[in-house]
Amino acid sequence: MPTSRRQLLKGTAAAAATLSLDWTRAQAQAENLRIGLIYDLTGPFAAGGSVASSVGAQIAIDLVNEKGGIGGKTKIVPVSADSQSKADVAINEAERLISQEKIDIINGVYSSAHAVPMAAKVEQQKKILWITTAVSTAVFKDKNLQYVFRAQIHSDQYGQAFAGFLTEHAKAKLGMEPKDVKVALIHEDGPYGVGVAAADEAYAKEAGLQIVLKEGYSASAPDLSVLVTKLKRAKADVISHAGYNPDITLFLRQARESGLRFKMLFGAGAGYSQLDKLRATFGADIDNFCNIDPVPAQLLDPSKLAPGMGDLINAMVTRYKAKTGATDVPPHCSMGFNQTWVLLNNVLPVAREKYGSFEPDAIRKAALDVDIPAGGTIQGYGVKFFPPGTPLSGQNERSTPVVMQNAGEHISVVWPTNIRTQDPVFPLPKGSTYGA
Repeated sequence: MPTSRRQLLKGTAAAAATLSLDWTRAQAQAENLRIGLIYDLTGPFAAGGSVASSVGAQIAIDLVNEKGGIGGKTKIVPVSADSQSKADVAINEAERLISQEKIDIINGVYSSAHAVPMAAKVEQQKKILWITTAVSTAVFKDKNLQYVFRAQIHSDQYGQAFAGFLTEHAKAKLGMEPKDVKVALIHEDGPYGVGVAAADEAYAKEAGLQIVLKEGYSASAPDLSVLVTKLKRAKADVISHAGYNPDITLFLRQARESGLRFKMLFGAGAGYSQLDKLRATFGADIDNFCNIDPVPAQLLDPSKLAPGMGDLINAMVTRYKAKTGATDVPPHCSMGFNQTWVLLNNVLPVAREKYGSFEPDAIRKAALDVDIPAGGTIQGYGVKFFPPGTPLSGQNERSTPVVMQNAGEHISVVWPTNIRTQDPVFPLPKGSTYGA
C-alpha cells in the first residue's frame, strides 16, 4: 500500500524528534565529566581520616559545579566507591570504575597499602589515578609512572621533618646534643608505616640521633604490650609512631597502663590527625603530642598565601562543619580538598583547552604543565610534578609537611620555624600522663 503524504510527514517528524532527543542526550553527556572517587567509607580507615578526605574532595567538586563546572561549562559527576578499608576491595572497585563505569579518572585513595597496587593497575590500563591522601614514597619510587599523580606529600618527608625538628631543638629545649637523644621508631607494617619508619631511620642517622628501637607490628594486632615493654627497656627520649586510629588507641592505652614515659611523641598523620577521636578516648593525656602531616589549611596565615586562598579555606571549613557537624576540621579534609581542587582547576581546564579533551593522555600532559609556586595552594606548598624518567615521576616535588602540636582544642604549627604559629612545648610538661 503506497505511503500517504501525511504518513511520510509523520514518520519524518518522529525521526527528527528521535534525532533531536539523541542529540540532547549527547549534549548533556558532553557537558558532564564523570570522575571516580575511591575512599574508605566503612571499616577502620573511615574514622582514621578517609571519610574526612572524601568530604573535602566533595566540597571541592561542589564549589566548582556551583560556578558552572570545569571552565564554567562542564559539570563534574562523582561516582563514589567504598574500598571498605580492604586492599582487595579497593582494587576491585578501581577495576569496576574503569571497566564497567567507563571512568577515565579516579580520585582519592587513603591507604598506601591500597595505593601501591592500585597505581600499578590503573597505570597498566592507561587511566588517570589522582592520589589525594596516601603518602608512601613506594607508590612512585623508581616506577616511572605516567598516568598516576600525587600533589600530596610523600613518606620520606616525614623523616626529614622529624629529624629536622629534633636537631633544631635538642640543645635549646632538652639541653642535649642531637647525638645523645634516644629515639624509638614504631610503625604499622603496611607501606605507609614502613615508608615513614624507613625515612625516620635514614634522616635520624644522617642527623646523628641515637636509634634505640625500630619495630613494626600489624595494624590489626590485638595486643601491643610486648612493644610497650621493649620501649620501656630502650628508655627512648622521643618516639615516632606511624599508625592508624585503632592501633594507636591500643598502644596509648597499654602504654598508659604500664607507665611508659617519654619526652615527646611524634605522630605521622593518619590516626594522629584524627584528634577528635583520640581526645574522646584520652582527653588531656595527649596534650602537647606532636604530629607531622600536611597542614590543615585553617592553621595557616592566609596573608602569606596567594590571593583568594583565604576565602577558599573559609569556604572549605564552613562546609565541612556543616556537612559533618564537627568542630574540628582535620588535616585529611584539606588533603582531599586541595588535591581535588588542583585537578579540577589547574589540570582539567588545560587538558581540554590546550590538549583538546578529557582523555587520559590529554590530562597527563596538562598535569605535567602544572607550575604552582609556593603559597599557591590552601596547604601552603606549590605543585610541580616530577617528569617521566625521574625516580619519583608523578610525585609533587614542591609538597611540604609541618610539625603540629595539640593542646586541648587548639592546634599550632611549631615547625618549620619560619612559618610556625607557636614556640613548641618540648619536652612534655611535668604532670603529663606520659611525660618523663
